[in-house]
Amino acid sequence: MKRLFQTSILTLFFLTVASLTAETNAQEKSRYISFEEALYAGGQLSGSNGPSNVVWINDGDQYSYTQRNSETGASEIRSYNPATEEDRLIFVNSDFQIPGTNETFQYNSFQWTDDSRFIVFQSNFRPIYRRSGISDYYYYEVESGELNVLVKDAMTAELSPDGSKVGFEREGDLFVYDLNEEKETQLTDSGAENFYNGRFGWVYEEEFGLAQAWSWSHDSKYIAYWQTDERDVELFVSTDYAGTYPEYVEIPYPKVGQDNPGIKIGTVHVESGENTWMDLDLKDGYVPRFYWTSKPGNLAIVWMNRPQNHLQLHFFDASSGNGTLIMEEKNEEGWIDVFDFFAGIDHYFFFPEEVEQFFWVSERDGFNHIYRYNYSGELINQVTDGNWEVTNIHAINPSSEFIYYSSTEESPLERHLYSIKFDGSQKEQHTVEPGNHAISMGDNGLFYIDRYSNINTPRQVELWSTAGELLRKLEDNATVSKYVENKVYAPKELFSFITSDGQQLDGSIIKPIDFDPNSSYPLLFNIYGGPGAQGVYNSWESSGWTQWLAQEGYVIVNVNNRGSGGYGHDFEKIVYKNLGHWEAHDFAETANYLIDEYDWIDGERVGIRGHSYGGYMSSFAILTHPNIFKVAIVGAPVTDWRLYDTIYTERYMGLLEDNEEGYAQSAVTTHAAKLQGKIFIAHSSMDENVHMQNTMQLVKALTDQGKDADLRIYPPGAHGVAYNQTSYQLLYRTYTEYLDEHLKNAE
Repeated sequence: MKRLFQTSILTLFFLTVASLTAETNAQEKSRYISFEEALYAGGQLSGSNGPSNVVWINDGDQYSYTQRNSETGASEIRSYNPATEEDRLIFVNSDFQIPGTNETFQYNSFQWTDDSRFIVFQSNFRPIYRRSGISDYYYYEVESGELNVLVKDAMTAELSPDGSKVGFEREGDLFVYDLNEEKETQLTDSGAENFYNGRFGWVYEEEFGLAQAWSWSHDSKYIAYWQTDERDVELFVSTDYAGTYPEYVEIPYPKVGQDNPGIKIGTVHVESGENTWMDLDLKDGYVPRFYWTSKPGNLAIVWMNRPQNHLQLHFFDASSGNGTLIMEEKNEEGWIDVFDFFAGIDHYFFFPEEVEQFFWVSERDGFNHIYRYNYSGELINQVTDGNWEVTNIHAINPSSEFIYYSSTEESPLERHLYSIKFDGSQKEQHTVEPGNHAISMGDNGLFYIDRYSNINTPRQVELWSTAGELLRKLEDNATVSKYVENKVYAPKELFSFITSDGQQLDGSIIKPIDFDPNSSYPLLFNIYGGPGAQGVYNSWESSGWTQWLAQEGYVIVNVNNRGSGGYGHDFEKIVYKNLGHWEAHDFAETANYLIDEYDWIDGERVGIRGHSYGGYMSSFAILTHPNIFKVAIVGAPVTDWRLYDTIYTERYMGLLEDNEEGYAQSAVTTHAAKLQGKIFIAHSSMDENVHMQNTMQLVKALTDQGKDADLRIYPPGAHGVAYNQTSYQLLYRTYTEYLDEHLKNAE
């Protein structure tokens, strides 16, 4: 009896332990994410970005923003005054119907008149290229509460500075609509197929970063515009192969060495309708930017030669078309930038009103810095200097003579906000928390919204005054922290090392979930690597797919390879006329460093994955460093720069006739015979950016050498390959299974 009692106690004990263990295992298992959850976990990991569609109004004293009403689901436009803390409701979309219909009014974006009297809405956006599309535009009078149709099926529209008119481009011509008289006037009349007034073609929009090819003068008297003639540009033809007889799409697309669009710069006097052409000899070059200066009727035009290593700034009289050369710059060891796609800075020239001075961001001393000039083209002073880069200018206040800018002075891995006087004095750092700070600021520089994160802190959104006061915490993303607490999460860690040729490189590493230093893990490079780009920052890691890979036992690495932005001229321009080689070299150097440094990285299981330029680099790296990389996942790759567009390629590779061997050696197809590992390529037949021709020529080159490649074609997709949620899931599941089979589980 006693023995039976003891047995029962033992049985109960083991059952209890087993139950608790099972419960713990179930709880632990619930912390892991499924593959489908991982693909869409980016939103939960990045969290809220704070107020949406922020537009600073009243010179920066207030900002308007949109929010979704949690009870009604309606989209609200509100305005907030940081000084008074007044938060005012301006517009509710559910209160309005699309004029002439019973449908609730919806919009994509909006803009204000300077006097805050009107709002112009962009609605029913239908994309054409990366930045452009066809839209319907409406205007709303705040005082009367009336919503009216402005124009249907227009490409771009913009309010005049005085708020009395709206200019717009439709079907290749420019128009103006008088809000007070409710009258439309046509300003140009020569628009035709592949011939536009106030509209760019594909190559200018894609590679110079603007969608709107016209601009109001400050006094609202003139509109300056690009006239684009693509009638002699060769056509790129694509199809999604649907139907019995597929339909083909044609896009004028100039490839390396071929004819570019013809460009003229015109001005039109809005009241008289008189058009004037600026007397500018393009010399087979480009006009990437123009600006209205503070002098009435004075237009500044930026000209560049075709290789984009020679820049001139001209001033033109809008009424006569006569011009004067103001300044110029040449760079024999690289290219000259006029904007930075990756930093989100659209302009390197700034012409503030009220003063006859302009500012230019240039790397003439080896790093991007701000220079101040007078209107005669004489350098007044260099505003900033040091072995660091100015990455963005947020505001220039002529009254206080302060410039507000972001830079890498703290670290190339971080961005911080500073202010400085026009003469270079009184520099002050405004952001102090470590991390990558993205700034939204009004024209006067009094207030700003700071969105920042670091490797230990999810995105924070704060409203500050430049006097140094935190006015309001707009978002702390506590939901992200809670999600990370309840789910497994692999944080990003930063590292740096010196390559065998003496260059310091910065990188990031994500270790597997349940990391065990006594285990052995496969290493995957997840890279982009293109000129001016930067892959590693001191910022929060929010990629769901990366978290899945970490959960499945991968080490994920990225590195700021040579060619990256943020490190100065020499670091970036070393890749000039020699794309691919230094980038792949640095990926291989990083792999060797990590393999030597950490016993838990398996040097026989190293893979690389990238898309677009990253697709180029992943394919180039596995072919030129076959002893390092065993698997490559290649998305939408350029495989031969002779197949890509003029503006991008010739900027970095020079003209074909001047660098034929460089083009040949930078082509992935040239190195096809070197393939030893496994390569997976995904592309879309409707990719208007990097044409599927690139992938087909690589497959042919590999086949000619007896080398095999795994290929997936997604016909309807564009440059992103996937074209809907189902295809997106399939694409990334295929990527993952390929890595599992050929890298993770490789023998």
